[in-house]
Amino acid sequence: MTEYPTALGASSPTSITLLGRDLAADVMGEVGFGELAFWLATQRRPSPGEVRVFEAVLAALADHGFTPTAIVTRLTYLSAPDSVQGALAAGLLGGGSRFLGVTEDCGRFLHEELAARDPLPSEEADWDVLALESVRSRREAGGLIPGLGHHVHKDGDPRTSRLFEIAAEEGLFGPHLSLFEAIGRVHPRVLGRRLPLNGAGACGAALADLGLPLELLRGFALLARTAGLIGQLAEELRRPVANEIFLSVDLNNRSIPPEPFPSDVSDGGSHG
Repeated sequence: MTEYPTALGASSPTSITLLGRDLAADVMGEVGFGELAFWLATQRRPSPGEVRVFEAVLAALADHGFTPTAIVTRLTYLSAPDSVQGALAAGLLGGGSRFLGVTEDCGRFLHEELAARDPLPSEEADWDVLALESVRSRREAGGLIPGLGHHVHKDGDPRTSRLFEIAAEEGLFGPHLSLFEAIGRVHPRVLGRRLPLNGAGACGAALADLGLPLELLRGFALLARTAGLIGQLAEELRRPVANEIFLSVDLNNRSIPPEPFPSDVSDGGSHG
């Protein structure tokens, strides 16, 4: 018989095992959800400090108002109130390069910059040198700097400074956060203007410093946002706005002649 080994959940007629522990006796009521999520991803139990930083990240990413992810969740529920899972999935599918995905993009960018440096800087001035090189290299390649800028918090994202504080208090302000902080200091020399370090980018740096898999950083952002989207649905039940949002578009649309994309004009487009 083929075996499929797993260190995660397993069941027998009399018990359920999770991470090598008895689920009912050792996990339920004993392990918080944030701690469990970290444990499941790393298969090692986090320290209290790691749990605090990790849960601070989850709180930072849970909800940020009427973002596209929240609006589409409410609209999908309006269209299909029999499918809560569809409404939540619709919102989560909107987690990409502009919303939520920045967490992973920033963590990866910082990790790639650090991977080529040995030894790592130890002084603030040296971090600034590395940050300046990183920003210049990225800009010369035509890329954006993940984690820089915010459409609302033009003068500073309050989540960023608070996450810096928490990580420092727990002794977990590692190289990813150090480089990210330095980028915040030096980027105006390259860009010619000052942009805020946004919370999603700070979260990516913090998660990378916790040693969480880079491939899963967006997953943790989606985990956090799931809680926020459930909150959006709960509020939609109490104070619905989705129908008003729908009607504000439907009743104010204006018919115009078709206008093909330039590619359709130049090469006939692709239809299929």
